[in-house]
Amino acid sequence: MNIIDTPIKDLLIIEPHIFEDERGWFMESFNQQLFEEALNKRHLHSPEFVQDNHSLSHKGIIRGLHYQISPHEQGKLVRVVQGRAWDVAVDIRPDSITFGQWYGVELSAVNHRQFWIPAGFAHGFLALEDDTQFLYKTTDFYFKECERNLRWNDPELAISWPISSDMVVSYSHKDAQAHDFAHLKNCYS
Repeated sequence: MNIIDTPIKDLLIIEPHIFEDERGWFMESFNQQLFEEALNKRHLHSPEFVQDNHSLSHKGIIRGLHYQISPHEQGKLVRVVQGRAWDVAVDIRPDSITFGQWYGVELSAVNHRQFWIPAGFAHGFLALEDDTQFLYKTTDFYFKECERNLRWNDPELAISWPISSDMVVSYSHKDAQAHDFAHLKNCYS
């Protein structure tokens, strides 16, 4: 697998090796040993995954920006198995030099890319096609009492969502009630 570092420390893009022939293609979607080696080379802790999630979204659906607080912070290894999505991680680690910065990457069934988002990041995505199926492995279980979210369109974060003119953007009531980034910064003050 090919590991691509991003401008934000600890966020990684993973490109699995694809083996194609006249029958189709094959890839290892996850290999614990290779994942650990990639993280160890970067002096990062290799997590244990405890839960897999799978969602289906129609074009224009935004999910996020979600995260869980201590003691149940979640790291996520995410990928798209059908369709396309613009996936975004926001650094919410208060001691990080990139605190408040975001990074986005297109994940699709065609490019097979995966995105490693460790604990300490808010995460969200925009479905770029109908019937986009999103899979993610998490390092902790879902705990409603630890769930938090940031406003996906917060002007302070200024995330460049690739919203096209033919796209009707929709999001959940919960995401509509999300806090601004300023609220999160005040929590750390």
